[in-house]
Amino acid sequence: GFLPLQGHVVRNWKVRWFVLLQDKLLYYKIEGGKKEPSPKGRILLDGCTITCPCLEYENRPLLIKLKTKTNTDYFLECCSREERDSWALDITGAIHAGHPVQVQELHRMKNSFKLLENISLHNIVERMYDSSTGIKLTHNLDQGNRYKETFTGSALVDWLISNSFAVSRFEAVTLSSMLMDENFIRPVGVRSTEATRSSDPSEKFLDDSTALYMFAESSKKSTSSKEEVHFNISELSGTIVKQGFLVKQGHKRKNWKVRKFVLRADPAFLHYYDPTKEDNKPVGGFSLRGCLVSALEDNGVPAGVKGNVQGNLFKIITKNDIHYYIQASSKAERVQWIEAIKPLT
Repeated sequence: GFLPLQGHVVRNWKVRWFVLLQDKLLYYKIEGGKKEPSPKGRILLDGCTITCPCLEYENRPLLIKLKTKTNTDYFLECCSREERDSWALDITGAIHAGHPVQVQELHRMKNSFKLLENISLHNIVERMYDSSTGIKLTHNLDQGNRYKETFTGSALVDWLISNSFAVSRFEAVTLSSMLMDENFIRPVGVRSTEATRSSDPSEKFLDDSTALYMFAESSKKSTSSKEEVHFNISELSGTIVKQGFLVKQGHKRKNWKVRKFVLRADPAFLHYYDPTKEDNKPVGGFSLRGCLVSALEDNGVPAGVKGNVQGNLFKIITKNDIHYYIQASSKAERVQWIEAIKPLT
């Protein structure tokens, strides 16, 4: 699949097509909408160590770090927490492929819970407040209300694991619930507040990028305000239905670029981002109301499409008759995107 990779010489980000083998991770360039036949590079997994979650870059919270036995660092960015954890588990399995006992232990740790002895919730909160290594506080929007100095549920889970307070996401969620029960943190916004009414203790704290929390002693009132927010903030406040990397044809130059697509409902919009950029702002997007979406045949190049493309194409026509040509990485992924988009049109 597609993942942005940080360069070693020039520290910029380039999107590459990754293929995981038993002993190595290959990555390829995409030119003209098609994967090049020979790999651009390879990461040897023998003796490699993996760090996930990796929080070395504040504005890129979904990183995986691989350190080879020659001490070369590779940073790979994923599109969602689920995709990151899936890649990390598969890469870890490949690293330990020759050691089945270690693989079994990894799976056991992932699904078990054992709280660290003599753990101090006060110590955790004190570390969370640290200005340099603590959890990053940001402004977040929830149903038209802007909340200051908040963090998401998934960000807290990542932080607890990266600071060795927990060894699995299940354990970190349990620890987060304890912090909430002891009134160190509290939910803000609809999603996280509604979850606290669950009768299941494991579902009261959400490991989710849309669930908001704050320190309990932070200011209680959120500021409402459509005036101080950008004019298009409403279209970015919908519930994320699906996200992933796809290849899109440009409107002017007709070249093909990998973009991160985010599909939202209420309101229904499809936005796309340049994953090589440091900011997290969409470079384009459109309302899905009145759109038509359909798969394109893979035998030959359809009218309107330029270049020797890989295949798995689909087309979205907006109600303003703008045509978007997009490539998925497989036929199955194309079907998934079309099925996710259709109900929102």
